[in-house]
Amino acid sequence: MSLKEDIGGFFGKPEGRRVVLVGIGSSIRHDDVVGLRMLELLEGKLPKNVLLLQTETVPESYTSAIRDFAPTHVLLLDAAHFRGIPGEGRIIPKNKIANVSVSTHSLPLHILIDYIQKSICPKVALLGIQGMNIELGKGLSPEVEEGAKTIIDLLIDVLNK
Repeated sequence: MSLKEDIGGFFGKPEGRRVVLVGIGSSIRHDDVVGLRMLELLEGKLPKNVLLLQTETVPESYTSAIRDFAPTHVLLLDAAHFRGIPGEGRIIPKNKIANVSVSTHSLPLHILIDYIQKSICPKVALLGIQGMNIELGKGLSPEVEEGAKTIIDLLIDVLNK
């Protein structure tokens, strides 16, 4: 399956859909900022039934904002290491997150996903973007920036239907 098919399958039919996109990452660790950068680039390009949340390294601090929006779907956008090509995106199932090295936040994402699924909405997934460099520093690697733009185009296409 392609990433577009995976994203489309996750979101399903557009009727009644309310989506929260959660950007996760650290702006001082090169490619780790990709989730935040993606939300910046999505600003103003999605319908009103999509909420963009820039959560940096503490997505767990935004569960009230997620709950208040009453979503049908929550998609976490974060840098991940799954031995892919830099800039490649994958929907990573909750049961596979433990096998994937993810961003620089303190609460493991599978715990956050569990919490959201049990208390807010059942449709939660991680869209991991393969990084290249998460050392201290600013700016995305060109490959990760290009991959992020491709993924953004997919999200715009699926969420504007």
